[in-house]
Amino acid sequence: MLKKFMQWALATTLTVSALGMAGQAVAHEGVALDKAPLRTNDLASLQRGAKTFVNYCLNCHSAAFNRYVALTQLDLTEQQIKDNLMFTTDKLGDTMKASIDPRQAKDWFGANPPDLTLIARSRASDSGSGADYLYTYMRTFYRDDTRPTGWNNIAYPNVGMPHVLWELQGSRRPVYVKEEEHGHEVEVFKGWEQITPGTQTPLQYDQTVADLVNYLQWMGEPNEDHRIRLGVWVLIFLLGFSIIAWRLNASFWKDIK
Repeated sequence: MLKKFMQWALATTLTVSALGMAGQAVAHEGVALDKAPLRTNDLASLQRGAKTFVNYCLNCHSAAFNRYVALTQLDLTEQQIKDNLMFTTDKLGDTMKASIDPRQAKDWFGANPPDLTLIARSRASDSGSGADYLYTYMRTFYRDDTRPTGWNNIAYPNVGMPHVLWELQGSRRPVYVKEEEHGHEVEVFKGWEQITPGTQTPLQYDQTVADLVNYLQWMGEPNEDHRIRLGVWVLIFLLGFSIIAWRLNASFWKDIK
């Protein structure tokens, strides 16, 4: 019985690992991840990111493991949250649920949009952190008339999600050039061609995405900064205690041979 259980556990582990590696390979195909400028201690950035999330993401994606009242940690009053960030409920204790009907979402996009509470943590890979992936992903949408939504993405080819921030960024297309590599001709990404301008400049749009990713990173673990600060003080205490214990031990045993 134990042998069969061990075989089942090993097979399950290998299967899950393989699926995870395959998912990462698809998501990160053909693009180097840009470094996200994270500042999870910047309350102004987190507030702007929360506003972008509620206005552009919460229509389809939920954050079911986060409650509106948690936004008070961003130096927002309960009244500010109710007036500016709550559109699907009137109770601060409610979780952040998407406003879209899940059945309609599946019909429109082919699948129900995933919950985003832990998206910044779940997208981490050997290519970079989850924040790096999201920062790159939200900045690499381009027009593609062959796709049902009219959009595609370099970081996640053939993604079912449309470009919800297209009005801010405008429409772009990737520019490729053909180069010789190991005796074969390959297309290499060289940059972007702007088709129609957005309401924001490229620099402003990058800042908007940075604020959004900053908020998603914070939402995945709101107490991360506190945990890190506490961990530093614990390590300092242990180091000091170790020195004291070492000197006490030397003092107690100095006359014993």
